Amino acid sequence: MTDIRRLVSAHLVLDVVKTSSAILKLVVSEMPGTGLDERLTVARDGVSLDATETVIPGEGRMHVLRLSPGRVVVDYAAAVSGRAAQATVSEADRIVYLRPSRYAESDRMTAVARSEFAGITGPVELLAAVSSWVGTRLSYVPGSSGPTDGAVDTLLARRGVCRDYAHLVVALLRALDVPARMAAVYAPGLDPMDFHAVAEVAVDGYWRVVDATLLAPRASLVRIALGRDAADTAFLSTYEGIAELLESSVTAVVDGPLPDDDVTELVGIG
Repeated sequence: MTDIRRLVSAHLVLDVVKTSSAILKLVVSEMPGTGLDERLTVARDGVSLDATETVIPGEGRMHVLRLSPGRVVVDYAAAVSGRAAQATVSEADRIVYLRPSRYAESDRMTAVARSEFAGITGPVELLAAVSSWVGTRLSYVPGSSGPTDGAVDTLLARRGVCRDYAHLVVALLRALDVPARMAAVYAPGLDPMDFHAVAEVAVDGYWRVVDATLLAPRASLVRIALGRDAADTAFLSTYEGIAELLESSVTAVVDGPLPDDDVTELVGIG
């Protein structure tokens, strides 16, 4: 997959209400580290605006907009050539991504994790087992979960969407003392197309991807942002005001055929 080329884009339309201004944090751009040709444009009521790019340690690139009321249109497009080097696991990662977090309540999943995966010690076998366990116990049902649902809610409901699958995988692995985090990605092959969420797991010093939904091949994924859970990886956050998302469309394709995927193989996002 060294010569894989991926084309991704995102189109957002928002309405900043007339009673207040707003600060928006946009996460729609691929993280640096590989061949990248990108373009980001933002306009309010047809007038171009500049977004302030900043890097949040451990999460990725963000674009911040300070807006007065009006209709805001965001367009992002990128061509990603080749694959970046595999992401390595730092000592700080081993601490941060073992902690329970807002949507991945690993401290409440310990009994389930140790019961269901007792005796599985090999990293490849464990990742495959957790992925299969989550995938077979949940039903993928769009609209079935809310923005405040965490891994425990998902397990009880037995259904959810990609972020819910990822939260449950992350929580189970942390409960087994395996560092795990969440990644927002573009996912060629996803149907219907949208932003996607997967888990990344520390194995032998590298971050490996687990996607229990099996909705897109892992080798084609393009990382957008990463963090403890969805609180860190949302593509749009609003502060100090109100903004309504009116329209969102995402595309992600590869040149040529999509790669095959085997859940028993270790794959990194590159």
